[in-house]
Amino acid sequence: MKALSINPSTKQIEEIDIEMKANTVYSFFNSILIDELASLNQHTIYCDANALSQQKEAYFIGEQLIVGEALIVGLMGMEESDANIPQDELKKLINHDINDFYQDVLTLLAQSDVNLYRTFEVQQYGEPLHLNAEWVLYTFDMADDRTKEYFISELQKSLDADEETFEYLKKMAQLAINAAG
Repeated sequence: MKALSINPSTKQIEEIDIEMKANTVYSFFNSILIDELASLNQHTIYCDANALSQQKEAYFIGEQLIVGEALIVGLMGMEESDANIPQDELKKLINHDINDFYQDVLTLLAQSDVNLYRTFEVQQYGEPLHLNAEWVLYTFDMADDRTKEYFISELQKSLDADEETFEYLKKMAQLAINAAG
């Protein structure tokens, strides 16, 4: 099967042939903790869930934050297939420019066991809303500088106090939802 691999350190996209078996993705990353993202139309993006704690390089594919190497395979319905996005088109979607807010927050989060894509529930108008840490970062990145500084400062305090970082992010997500509504 044709797949695409992204190496953020070299900024290279490579077409590779893989045989999809039960352990192929785990072997590619040499890790058993894998995140599976469906943000690229008719494709699945796999990335190493340990990349954040290992402080690997971050980048965006479209608006999707990715940390570390990525493996992209096609998706036809529920079945994996050849990646069919042209490399030059994928290259246009990749942005390696990570601003200071993201860099500062990712450096802090690397000290925790937070998974950027694990969902949690907050309430909006009494209804459950499922979000993740990546959404929290995206939302606070759009805020004014003072709010960003507050977010970073409170995150640092949470880490210094050895509090549950995931709960801090959940609290910040609820604050963002409350402010928007």
